[in-house]
Amino acid sequence: MELLSGNEAIAQGAWEAGARIGVAYPGTPSTETLEAFAKKDGVYAEWCVNEKVAVEVGIGASAGGARVLSTMKHVGVNVAADPLFTAAYTGVGGGFVVLAADDPGMYSSQNEQDSHYYACAAHIPMLDPADSAEALAFTRDAFELSERFDVPFFIRSSVRVSHTKTPVEVGSRKEVEPAPYESNPAKWVMMPAFAKPRRKVQLERIEALSEWAETCAYNQVVRRGDKVGVVCAGAVSQHVLEGLPDASVFKLGCTWPLPEKALRSFAESVEALYVVEEASCYLTDAVSALGIDVASFPEPLPRDGELSVGLIRAAFGFPEPAHAAAQADVPGRPPALCPGCPHRLVFKELSRCKAIVTGDIGCYTLGALPPLSAMDTCVDMGASVSMAHGFELAFAGREHRPVVAVIGDS
Repeated sequence: MELLSGNEAIAQGAWEAGARIGVAYPGTPSTETLEAFAKKDGVYAEWCVNEKVAVEVGIGASAGGARVLSTMKHVGVNVAADPLFTAAYTGVGGGFVVLAADDPGMYSSQNEQDSHYYACAAHIPMLDPADSAEALAFTRDAFELSERFDVPFFIRSSVRVSHTKTPVEVGSRKEVEPAPYESNPAKWVMMPAFAKPRRKVQLERIEALSEWAETCAYNQVVRRGDKVGVVCAGAVSQHVLEGLPDASVFKLGCTWPLPEKALRSFAESVEALYVVEEASCYLTDAVSALGIDVASFPEPLPRDGELSVGLIRAAFGFPEPAHAAAQADVPGRPPALCPGCPHRLVFKELSRCKAIVTGDIGCYTLGALPPLSAMDTCVDMGASVSMAHGFELAFAGREHRPVVAVIGDS
């Protein structure tokens, strides 16, 4: 038994499954996954220039017969979406598993989008572990499932799963020899003549996956009464199980495709069915789309940020337990650039010359904060140079402050 974070457990699960190659672009809360995988015996690990390239390297390695792990944060899935959507047509050679690490609460991100929507849109199955033990088991099993259904598999984590350490039973490595490569343009060349029949293959696969989801062992029902039933997944299920001791819980381990018949049966077994999820309405909408009545909470559940036991209990109308009020006069401790950081001098000079500074993702985004206060925009990875060009186009023929793009440490 070991204490592992979710990220470490995903790396361990990939290693136990015989994955030989890890490809990624770093981004919190996913970064430690490839770092942990790189330390394993018998593997090759590579940081790529971005998430799109990481997935493309992964597709190539999978086509060559190797089992591959690719990791990224949720906004990285945006960058990787182009090859991912088509990989759902081509299928795989060796098992191909992609970690999408979401960040509800935006602890280190510019948004809190929900990667479930990518699984649904791309028709790529998604597994949703609730702790490190499940992160290891789901990842290990996902490689075999990827090969069985001939499709990449998503593992979705959230910051709470990625960074919390829980007990895990680690296992030994299963050595899997890469499958011999045979040229097959009808599978791997996605021009229209080949993509059209692969689309039909995809539709048949979706039916098979939907049947599998009905009996998937990762979906668990905890029976604790027939008045209230709750559908949930991932880290949220831990809070629901703790905060609502009298509610029956349908804990989804596979969040796409959903097990329609099993969910209907669960809904019929309780008087009122609720869906509890963080910073999204994916599950609520998906369960409702199955024709299942989803009850409204007695009190509104927060629509943004991470959930907690207290917030969930409050949504169900339970009074808040007595507690000491948080101290109100504690000074804030905003993040700052490290002492001696070379970005400090650059930002100071840009501030002095009153430049319009278009920023980029990285620690130097902190140049937007006092005392430097020298950054005007930051939207996404790589946007600074193109946004500076946009500013110059908008200012054409007008007097304007200098426009400077900063990019580099990522």
